[in-house]
Parts: sequence; structure tokens; C-alpha cells
Amino acid sequence: MVERPWLAHYPAGVDWHVKITPRPLWDLVDAAARDYPDRPAMDFMGKRFSYRQLGEMVNQAAAGFQALGVTKGTKVGLFLPNCPQFVIAFFGVLKAGGTVVNYSPLYAERELLYQVEDSDTDLMVTLDLEALYPKMAQVVRESRLKRLIVGSLTDVLPFPKNFLFPLVRPKDIAVVTWDDKHTSFRDLLRFGEKPTPVAVNPKEDVAVLQYTGGTTGTPKGAMLTHANLYVNAVQSRLWTSEAGVGSERMLGVLPFFHAFALTGVMTMGILIAAEIVMLPKFELNEVMKAIARRKPTLMAGVPTMFRAFLNHPAAKEGALRSLKACFSGGAPLPLELKRAFEAESGCKLFEGYGLTECSPVASGNPYSGKNKEGSIGLPMPATDILIVDRDDPMKEMPLGEVGEIAIVGPQVMKGYWKRPEATAETIVNGRLLTGDLGRMDEEGYTYIVDREKDLILVSGYNVFPRVVEEAIYEHPSVAEVVVIGIPDAYRGEAPKAFVALKPGHNSVTADTIKEFLRPRIGKHEMPVEIEIRPSLPKTMVGKLSKKELKDEELAKRQPAAAKVP
Repeated sequence: MVERPWLAHYPAGVDWHVKITPRPLWDLVDAAARDYPDRPAMDFMGKRFSYRQLGEMVNQAAAGFQALGVTKGTKVGLFLPNCPQFVIAFFGVLKAGGTVVNYSPLYAERELLYQVEDSDTDLMVTLDLEALYPKMAQVVRESRLKRLIVGSLTDVLPFPKNFLFPLVRPKDIAVVTWDDKHTSFRDLLRFGEKPTPVAVNPKEDVAVLQYTGGTTGTPKGAMLTHANLYVNAVQSRLWTSEAGVGSERMLGVLPFFHAFALTGVMTMGILIAAEIVMLPKFELNEVMKAIARRKPTLMAGVPTMFRAFLNHPAAKEGALRSLKACFSGGAPLPLELKRAFEAESGCKLFEGYGLTECSPVASGNPYSGKNKEGSIGLPMPATDILIVDRDDPMKEMPLGEVGEIAIVGPQVMKGYWKRPEATAETIVNGRLLTGDLGRMDEEGYTYIVDREKDLILVSGYNVFPRVVEEAIYEHPSVAEVVVIGIPDAYRGEAPKAFVALKPGHNSVTADTIKEFLRPRIGKHEMPVEIEIRPSLPKTMVGKLSKKELKDEELAKRQPAAAKVP
């Protein structure tokens, strides 16, 4: 095999051999506050915060967390949408010495309980929204959680939105029980101006526990160190060398609790002192208004977002023309979508590749240089991508041949939290085995051939089949269930459930099962189809056969695909 074939085709001005000195992750905020104090750091629904203000609030939050008992390694959960409190709390926890545990606002209560107990989370930061607070208030009653820190959107909205929000949308605001287990976010910032300094070893100390299905489909915490995340932000910045420092505006609509946005928007954005134009969720009309108002220059998103932009009338009126570079990840980017978006917006849309276990960015098509459609591009600086034998991960496949994609680099996680066996299976002699099958061409560009793991990517969100299966199994009429991912034109993939009922329970329908599931799983986890069968296929040893069901679904779609010219 040619040694690192990508080196001869690396983009001009980007040094693959670069040595990046790892630092505590909060240094990103300190540096931006020092060098660009008056530069806007965050724009939230029209209210702007400077980097000076961000730096001050991070210090205040860190002092507050320490006053509430956060010490080296204390786990603090963030159950938040994109909002200023997320950024302030994230870096405040780290500066206090703690470890951030991200929680998806889409999670059902049972998933929150599992993650709280598995991660050893002691404190949780959330908002007084009806969509968030009641779930977490119940979790604090049933789990190891010691305290809730509750913020309010009215604290970070501009006038008159901060005044009108409670009046116009009173049903969206929850009634908070202010007892001895509750602290307001405002009070968190009043404990002190600066924290007691904490010594951090960037290569060893875990900054974030980011839960993922990994390659087995069971949710577990990827231990991402300060070095992993700091280096990956720098790698991402080097890859977009044309981006200016202190001059860009980054659209922050991807959820920060997801590894892609955590690095691709928040930390990389702060590294270049960009103004992050953040929105709490993806509501197309609101996003288009924000684009028209602030004219962002950079954006990271998933394919469903780019498709939605194209379908909006404002796109035809040039609303996307402020963008000069967009980055797509989280799900495969269809070629027709890439071409149509670039034609409409006039900006380049780059596809990359990564996974939570590598902080998450591993490769990308270069901003300047050859952009190969259908490929996931070249390895990031200081990163090796290898195609290895599926049965022997130390054996590399020849160029052009299919094998498992393996990653080696400083952004590869420390391991899985409390899962030494899973860690040993996933990281072999420093090689992160992704579970994805791919091939590499003679210029070092990698192409994904298939996704071997069971994880389903719904609009970039991870859906774990086992979680959905276990919820369905709770239905008293269900005997057997298998959940797989099927192609979805809008979301990339969607869950489909195959169910066999117990004898004498034939009156149960797909709709009744869906109603049963609504309080038990997140909306993104809800199967788009539930197919009830007399029995489900099994392997020779009697295990339910996901492979056979996947093959059936593929066969259904192949004739339709063949008709497309």
C-alpha cells in the first residue's frame, strides 16, 4: 500500500504534519475574550453578547459551580437547547474542574434516568421550559441527581421579546419548584467573579462524556479529553484556512449537545472569534429570518437542513448568498442535493466524516483543492485513515479494496466510560475501528461503501435500535421485535419496526403500538413504519435476523431505484 497517499494531494497551505499543542478547552474562550473583547460572541434571537461578556460569565459560572461543590471530575449535565446558557455553563463547568455530560432535549424520561445513573451525573443545568423542566424535575426525584440549575430564556432575550415571551407563550413556561435542590442560573453567576484555578492535564482529563451507540448500539459515554476536543477544533480550523479570524459569522442551528455542532460550530467558532448566530431549534422560517438578519458566512448542518433551505421561497430570492462555506455531516450527502445547494447559494458545500469517538471530525473534502463528489475527503491534519481487514484490524487493505475504516489521531477518544471491554474492542493498538466499510482511492480520498453498525442516523441524530426495541417489548401484546434503519428521502434514515404478536393478541395494530410508545421514546426514535408479522426471521442459532429484514427492505427499493434515469 502507498504510504499516506493523501500527502501528495493535500490542499495548499494545510500542513498534515502539524504538531498541535493541546490546551484546556476553556482557553478558547480566554483567548477570544483577550484578543477580541468587543467582538460579538453570540447572537441569540437578536440579543448579542461580546467575547468580553462571555469570558466574564464563564468565570462567574465556574465560581458558582465550585461553590455548589463541583471539583475535579464532577459530572455536570446540560439538558439545554442552543442558548447562551449552554455555552456559559459548558465552559464554566470545565473551568471549575468538572466534566460536562450532554443530554439531548429529545430524550424521554427513561433515557434521561439511564444516562444520569450510568454517567454519575451530580448536577444538571436546564431551562424553565415546559418541554424540559417537568421531565428533569421527575428525574431529580428518581435518580442520584443532587441539584437542578434552572435558567430562563427571558434572561437572554432582547427587549421586548423578554417581556412578551411569557405573555404570548405562557404555556411554554413551566412552574419551577424552588426548593433546596434548585438553584437559578442567575444565582449561579452571583457566587463570585472568578473560580479557584484548577490544574488540568489536557491529554488525560475528560472534558466531556458524550453518549453514543458506538459500534454496538448500546448507549455509552465516549470520554473526550480536553486535548481531544481542543485539537479537533484546531484541526477543523486549519482545514478551513480561508476563514478569517474575528470576522466570520457562524450559523448555530445544529444542536450543541451533538458532537458535530459542539466542535464544528461552538468550539471552532470561538477559536476563530466568530459571531455565533444561535437558534434554539430548527424552525425553517425562523432560521431563514436569522440568515436574512445576520447574514452568516459559515454553517455546519445535516443534509435535511440544506434540503429544507432549498425548498424555502427565500432561497430563490438570494437569502443564502451570504454563505461562503457550508459543511455537511451526520448523514450521507446526496450528490443531487450538493449540486443543487451550491448552484442556489453560490457557496461550497463540503462533505466530511466523523463520529463521536473522534471528537468528531476525521476527514473532509478540502476548501481549496480537489473536491470529490461522493467521497468523505482526505484525513484531517495529524490524522491517519486506514482501510483494514474486517477480521484482522492490523492488516491494511490495498488501495481500492473495501475494508473497515479505522482512524488514528489525537482526536480519538480516551475510551468508553466504565466500559473497558467495549473500549478494547473499538480501539485496537491505537486504531479506532468505526464499524463503517469503505475504500480509499489512489489520491487518499475515502468513500463509504456501507454502514456496518446498527446505529440509525435520523437527520444526524443517533437512534439506537435496542432502545426502541426495549420500549416496544414493554407492550404486553408484543412477542418479538426488530428495529432497523430504512432510507428516508428527507431525514436520511428512519426507524422501522417489525413486530410479532403473542397468540390471541391479533387486535393490536401499528397505531396502538405507536400510541403506547409516545411517552416512552423521543419523537426522532418513533418508527415511521411498524410492520406486524406472524413471525420474524431468525438465524440458524435462533437469533432474530436483522440482516434478513434489511435485505428484504433493500430488495423492495431496488426496482424503484432502477427506474430512475
